[in-house]
Amino acid sequence: MKENYRILYKGGEGEVVEKKSRFIATIRPVESEDEAVSFIAEMKKKYWDAIHNCSAFTVGENFEISRCSDDGEPAQTAGRPMLDVFLGEEIHNVCAVVTRYFGGTLLGTGGLVRAYSGAVQEGLKNCVILEKKLAEKLELKTDYSDLGKIQYILAEQGITVLGSEYSDKVVLTALAPLSEAQGLKKKLTEGTGGRCLIELLDKVYFGVTGGETVIF
Repeated sequence: MKENYRILYKGGEGEVVEKKSRFIATIRPVESEDEAVSFIAEMKKKYWDAIHNCSAFTVGENFEISRCSDDGEPAQTAGRPMLDVFLGEEIHNVCAVVTRYFGGTLLGTGGLVRAYSGAVQEGLKNCVILEKKLAEKLELKTDYSDLGKIQYILAEQGITVLGSEYSDKVVLTALAPLSEAQGLKKKLTEGTGGRCLIELLDKVYFGVTGGETVIF
C-alpha cells in the first residue's frame, strides 16, 4: 500500500475552443474499468451528435489500468495526450471524455494534441483533487489528569481527532499519518509517563477537503 497518492474526488467540466472547434471535457472519479467504460458510454449517448468523443482513464494506486481512445481522430492526438495529463499530474482513479464539435478548420496533429490535453487541464480546474494518506487509526485511553497534555501533543502534530468518549476515563480516536505514527506514539508515551494507553484499531486512507476529513 502506498503511503499517499492523489485521486479525483469530485468531477467537473471544462471547455476550450480552437479555430471554432469546441472541445468539452467531462471528468469523473472511477473505481474500476467497468465504471469508466459505463461513463464513456454515457457521454457518447449524451453527445451523440458530436464528431468525436475521445477518452482516457486510469485506475489503481499504481496506475494498474490505463486506457485511452482517439475515437477516430489521428492516432496519438487525443486519447494519449489526455491520459498523459493524468499521469503527469499523478492523478489516480479518474476518467475523462473530451467531446469535439468540429468548427470547419483542420487543426493538424499538434493543434489536436494541444486542444485535447488543454480541455482536460481546463476541466481539472473545476474538479476536486484529494491526497489520500495512509494512516493509523488509534484509540487513546487516558485519565483526565493527562488529557490536556495529550490534546496539546495532538494539536502540535496536527493530528485529526475523530471522536471522544468521556466516562471514568477519556477515550480519543485519532488518525495519525503513517509517517508520523511512531513519533506520535513516542511523544504520547513520554509525555504522560506511559499512562496513555494506545491501541491500533486499523490502518485506513484519509484525505482532507474543505476542512472535512474523508475516510476511505
